[in-house]
Amino acid sequence: MRQEEIWDADIAQHYDTPGSEMFAPAVLIPTVDRLVELAARGRVLEFAIGTGRVAVPLAEHGVPVSGIELSRPMLEQLRLKVDEPTVPVVVGDMATARAPGDFTLVYLVYNTISNLPTQAEQVACFRNAARHLVPGGRFVIELWVPELRVLPPGQPATVVAGEPGYLRVDVYDVVHQHVVSHHFRFGDGRDARLFRSPHRYIWPAELDLMAQLAGFHLKPGTPTGPALSSPPSPPPTSRCTASSLTPAVPDAERTASRQSRASRAVRRRPTVSLMTGEPSYLELG
Repeated sequence: MRQEEIWDADIAQHYDTPGSEMFAPAVLIPTVDRLVELAARGRVLEFAIGTGRVAVPLAEHGVPVSGIELSRPMLEQLRLKVDEPTVPVVVGDMATARAPGDFTLVYLVYNTISNLPTQAEQVACFRNAARHLVPGGRFVIELWVPELRVLPPGQPATVVAGEPGYLRVDVYDVVHQHVVSHHFRFGDGRDARLFRSPHRYIWPAELDLMAQLAGFHLKPGTPTGPALSSPPSPPPTSRCTASSLTPAVPDAERTASRQSRASRAVRRRPTVSLMTGEPSYLELG
């Protein structure tokens, strides 16, 4: 099933959970505050903007936010909150679609890069982020660490969450690095609602390699920090590592448009970043 078929009108209408889960203040407020800081009063682009969970509060903070979104039903839900001039959105694949202009920050949060089903598409997503960044810009990724150690011996599935009204079961294909999350929601009656989301999970070191394949050189020595939007919970299932990166070669599509600028000053190359003011790329995994 294609991603645009998964995120259909029914899912879009039930996606938001105000005040709980990914919309809980303990998750959302630190995310927005950190992204406001990293935007540095510049323009911001969200890959897979969805219903605007993060983009809308960013815009309310005065940050100029644009988005790329594959699902038209999700975009329709966003439009119930803000109009096109407030948060302009390009309909398309985050691995290939181009939003107008340049940005100081591109971000891709809450595991969304794993929605791309192949390694090649995930690498293309890194390259597309670099195409959108101004010199010294930043790319933020948030992603969970695959929890293969919790799989029962010889079994491909594990119960990830169980609470009143909700059950989640993940089924793994460890050869192809695929996992399908089965989300069951139910009330007091006999019926349950099922949503299945397929993912290609990525190891933290693999994310660093993807960044290098996109034309960035890893520079060690930048500090680590807490996960961007994870509320405090022991033990942690995600981590964040900030690693400085600089591209090996300036992006070809951006070079021509910057020739006049390069003649006036030494040009800093586009970078991807999260944790520090230095050129860096953040892996949350």
